[in-house]
Order: sequence, then C-alpha cells, then structure tokens
Amino acid sequence: MNLKLFGEVFVTLLVITDPPGMMPIFLALTGPLPARDRNRAAWQAVALALGVIVVFAVAGQTILAYLHVDLPALQAAGGLLLILVALELLTGKADDPNQPATSNIALVPLGTPLLAGPGAIVATMLFVQQAGELTDYTAIAAAIIAVMVAVWIVLRFSGVIVKILRPGGIEVLTRIAGLLLAAIAVQLIADAVAAFVTQYITMS
Repeated sequence: MNLKLFGEVFVTLLVITDPPGMMPIFLALTGPLPARDRNRAAWQAVALALGVIVVFAVAGQTILAYLHVDLPALQAAGGLLLILVALELLTGKADDPNQPATSNIALVPLGTPLLAGPGAIVATMLFVQQAGELTDYTAIAAAIIAVMVAVWIVLRFSGVIVKILRPGGIEVLTRIAGLLLAAIAVQLIADAVAAFVTQYITMS
C-alpha cells in the first residue's frame, strides 16, 4: 500500500470533514433525541457519507457528465440546502417538540452535504484520477475508511458533552451551530459563483 498517498488522502479528508467542527452541529441537530437515536444518527450519517464518497470516487465524472452538471452547481446546491437547515436552527424550529423526530437529519444535512460535501467529493475524485496502480487505489480506500471511522468516534461519544451542557447549553449551541452553518453555506455559494464567473470568462 502507498503509505504516502494514504497519509495525503487521510489528512486532506480529515481537514475537510472537520470532526471537531462537526460536533456542535451534530449536537444541535440531535441534542433533543434520546441517546440511542443519537448514536443511530451518528452511524447512519457516517455510512451515508462513506457511500456517497465511494460512489463519486468510482463514477463521479461519469455521473456529472451524464447529468450535464458542473461541480460548481453541485457546490451551490449544497450551500442552498445548508441555508435551509441553518434557518431552522437560528429560528428554533429545529427544537419544536411538535415536529416528529426522524433519522432524516442523519442523512441530510449530516451525511450529505456536511460530511460528504462538494469538498470531500472533489478531493476524492482528484486523488482517484491521479492514482495509477492497485496500491494507490488501496491506499485511497483505506484512508477514506479511516477518516469515516474517526468521524464516527467523535460523533458517537458526543453524548458525554450533551450530559454536561444540559438543555440550556444545547439551545445556545444550536444557535451558534446555525450561525456556523449559515457561514459555511454562504461560502459554498460564493465559491460556486466565483467558479461560474471564472468559467464564463475563460470560455469567452
């Protein structure tokens, strides 16, 4: 196995997924849930993220080309989706006890676009394009799995923080997480717009 490539992929994806930064958002979305449901949400989010990254690693270029979708469009869509979630957190609608608690938050926005977002997808596709031997592909696959395991460990044991913060702390954390999500969403959309403008200027 190519250990150098393994290290590059592992560090790159770990920085992009940012497990410590994901924790407040995860707690804000799952704080009101029982510990069992929170743990289930953790592994469901990681499982979906792993599946999405693997699919795009194997057939990402083909999928986007078939749908006639550019990467900036995917980035902008992820940003718009995150804005909707951020508004729910900031306005407190995510804390509404009358809303049925579902595991959907584990899939959207946790699994994608937060964990398996445009950054992770593009980075993985680039690494796969640069790979030339079986050992390279093995290193990439091992690194992806290692990152997802690291993310799961952080999310799985975030329940300890829930016990420390209690409901009041979780509410404050929810508002902060909403603000962070809004900032991430705006950055994603801004980057997508910049990419579209650059693409337009290059074509003209």
